[in-house]
Amino acid sequence: MKVTPPPPGRIGARVDGFDPKTCTREQATELRQLVYRHKLLIFGNIELDDLAYLAMAKNFGKPQIYHQAHYHHPRHPEIFVSSNVPMDGKKVGVASTGRFWHSDYQFFDEPLSTTFVFPKIIPEGRRVTRYVDMVQALRTLPAHLRDALTNATCFHEAVMYYKVQPWDIDRAIAELMAEFRKHSPGAHHPAIITHPVTGEQALYISEGFTMSVDGMPHEQSQTVLREVFLHLNRSDLVQEHEWGKGDLMFWDNRQLNHMAGGGAPGQPSRSYRIGVYDGLPFYVGCKLEDTRL
Repeated sequence: MKVTPPPPGRIGARVDGFDPKTCTREQATELRQLVYRHKLLIFGNIELDDLAYLAMAKNFGKPQIYHQAHYHHPRHPEIFVSSNVPMDGKKVGVASTGRFWHSDYQFFDEPLSTTFVFPKIIPEGRRVTRYVDMVQALRTLPAHLRDALTNATCFHEAVMYYKVQPWDIDRAIAELMAEFRKHSPGAHHPAIITHPVTGEQALYISEGFTMSVDGMPHEQSQTVLREVFLHLNRSDLVQEHEWGKGDLMFWDNRQLNHMAGGGAPGQPSRSYRIGVYDGLPFYVGCKLEDTRL
């Protein structure tokens, strides 16, 4: 493999010569260390069928099975499907996912360590994924916001992004939200986390999932979060990758927020995500339960 580091101050190393079909656990361990260092890895010219994709991911850790079954691949529940294209004449997955700033599974007690995304059908137009380096975001955070968030925890939930399904017809929004919260009640995490491998500190807040700062009066909490969200949208912090055929992306959710974007409306689109638990606590002090290798 040939690894091309990103320019200074940027994220994302390019990895050439990687063959996922012959990936070993030893190679996966090496690549995990690279993603902790560079936060994002970009593999090009990749060809993978579904079984080979899943087999490769298992070398990196324990694949996640998403908590809502309608996102699952029909034969491989570990594959999260974002698609507006039928499969064998049937609707599979959910269209237009992740078009807001977030870190995967932030709203669960054990967030998702790392994420692979492999597009199968790329829509016409400019299809991108945007990223924010949350380590750099913390370093550049204004002092009054850092003071407000030091030793604070935040509440995260995803109920506002529930995708209404055909079986939800004639049900009240309040009923749907209450049912969602039974399975996904939200989670509290430190506003500033420490990476278990690099020791780096990162801001752990996202515009999509972070609802409040615990213990703060509501208006103060919302004011602080609005200011943080404005900071995270600074042009010098946002970086994007334009998807090309054969691209495979791998990133560390501890250090990045991301958001899907671009693509011409209505164009066919399908991508496969596999989230992988790496067997480590998400952050120093985070409880580790059933995500061990």
